[in-house]
Amino acid sequence: MTSKSKPSLLLHICCAPCAVYLLDHLKESYDVTGFFYNPNIEPPREYQSRLQEMQNLARKINARVLYGEYDNEAWRTHTAPLADEPEGGARCRICFAHRLSRTAALAALEGFDFFATTLSVSPRKNVHMINEEGRRAAADADVSFLEADFKKKNGFLKSVRRCKEHGLYRQSYCGCLFSR
Repeated sequence: MTSKSKPSLLLHICCAPCAVYLLDHLKESYDVTGFFYNPNIEPPREYQSRLQEMQNLARKINARVLYGEYDNEAWRTHTAPLADEPEGGARCRICFAHRLSRTAALAALEGFDFFATTLSVSPRKNVHMINEEGRRAAADADVSFLEADFKKKNGFLKSVRRCKEHGLYRQSYCGCLFSR
């Protein structure tokens, strides 16, 4: 998956609003392919709205994006015992680990040089937890993780601006019903 001039990167995408800035920003240094994989998003109509928004954005900006299956039942099995956990705690760690493990496995299988995630664009997400789970997933899949805090250097503000420019739907919660 490596181009002649840039290393390849599989970018886990949580939503179009977080992806809109990063797909453009990262293409300066990487040959980027997105991976929309979010079995945590509920209810199913919300998942469909976010999926459609990502598909529309990918067409509009001519981005390569792969789409993982929506297996909400499996995700719920992993996280349901932690339903009473506070937002940002153990349940979120399991959710990050689940999505990043899947991304790392795909990156290794398809021969990408690196994988990363848009999750750290959000000021509501624990970047240290995200990066820990990214490193763990990378070690398990034997692929390199691009560790980052994409909200820094005004990354979050840039994503908000780009959302307005593209008229993107911005959701009011992370995705799972626990966070709603």
